[in-house]
Amino acid sequence: MSQVKHFLLFILFLAIPHCAFKMKVTFCVTAVFTPVLAKHSKSFSLVDAISVGVDRMQRNFGPMRKQVEAWQSSELTDVTAKVVIYEVFIEGRLEAPKHLARNVHDLYFEPKYEEFRPRTIWSLSNAFTSAFKELDPIPQFKATAKLGEFLEDRFSQSF
Repeated sequence: MSQVKHFLLFILFLAIPHCAFKMKVTFCVTAVFTPVLAKHSKSFSLVDAISVGVDRMQRNFGPMRKQVEAWQSSELTDVTAKVVIYEVFIEGRLEAPKHLARNVHDLYFEPKYEEFRPRTIWSLSNAFTSAFKELDPIPQFKATAKLGEFLEDRFSQSF
């Protein structure tokens, strides 16, 4: 693993205290490093710049943490979960391949991990994101990015 990857992973671990979220990180880095000799970089502090960047990242985790906690405490009936899966794959409310519908259903109703056994929005979101792991990276990213917005819109109506 290159030094750049180690550095970026270190920054991610600093930004996520107690490894609260599991994530798969993939980097594709092509870089050419040249010395910066301009006057404005004379007093540049890499440590200060990294500190500011990490602080900004951590500030964004607060709202995300609140959303996760809300979803973990929001119970769903089996019928509601089935309707959401239907809306995504049959009605096409989210760009996701239809062949993943069975996987999402199975992952929600028979989860692999104990922490996703409760019938909640959080568990349903996990079922979708776990099924999306079968996709190539770009479609996986697009589907996962749109999933959060879809679920937020879908369930903000019912709260």
